[in-house]
Amino acid sequence: MAVNWNPWHGCHKLSPGCMNCYVYRMDAKREKDSSKVTKNKDFSLPLKRKRDGSYKIPSGEMIYTCFTSDFFVEDADPWREEAWKMMRERSDCRFLMITKRIDRFWSCIPEDWGQGYPNVHICCTAENQDRADYRLPLYKEAPIRYKSIICEPLLERMDLSTYLGDWVLEVIAGGESGNEARVCDYDWILDLREQCITKGVSFHFKQTGARFKKDGKYYRIKRQFQHKQARKAGIDWEKDSNNEV
Repeated sequence: MAVNWNPWHGCHKLSPGCMNCYVYRMDAKREKDSSKVTKNKDFSLPLKRKRDGSYKIPSGEMIYTCFTSDFFVEDADPWREEAWKMMRERSDCRFLMITKRIDRFWSCIPEDWGQGYPNVHICCTAENQDRADYRLPLYKEAPIRYKSIICEPLLERMDLSTYLGDWVLEVIAGGESGNEARVCDYDWILDLREQCITKGVSFHFKQTGARFKKDGKYYRIKRQFQHKQARKAGIDWEKDSNNEV
């Protein structure tokens, strides 16, 4: 079982991938201002206990962290140290987060970070070539134990071959959701896959997005089918597996 932990909520749009942010869409339905970053009531979720004294989140769980914000957003600077402490205390669980602000990494890590907490997986997004060329060199050099590149929403054909190598566990690619979604071209997905295979990096096609182009044809794909259609493509590739290339 996976657990969602959002210690704070809200963010500021930063780059082209943020244009149709799903958090902004959800908040708009409730007339909530997504640009206002607020500390959540469940801030201390990882440390909450049952009546018998055991943790509510059992040992070994994957905790998806800060998916309605960015863990490195500036507004959360006063709260982040305490969040790190909770991750350190819950060394029996794994924490996974995704950031567009890898350039803030050095100013946001705790004093005892060292080469990275062994239970923390930090993913970096790169939605187009410009953001890949800016973020990935910083990401590659950052002392993080587990790294994945997230190309979602994938907005154009990208060349990641310069950056791919043993330092990255996986590349995850997918389209954009929502009524205003921009097109994701299947050729871009396949190109990324080939780059990963060449460099020996695992690849996962996560979702098609709402507007998908394949073989020159455009498709509108409902939300409930976007992940399913990506799985049906059968193009995921795992390093050291018996995949046929």
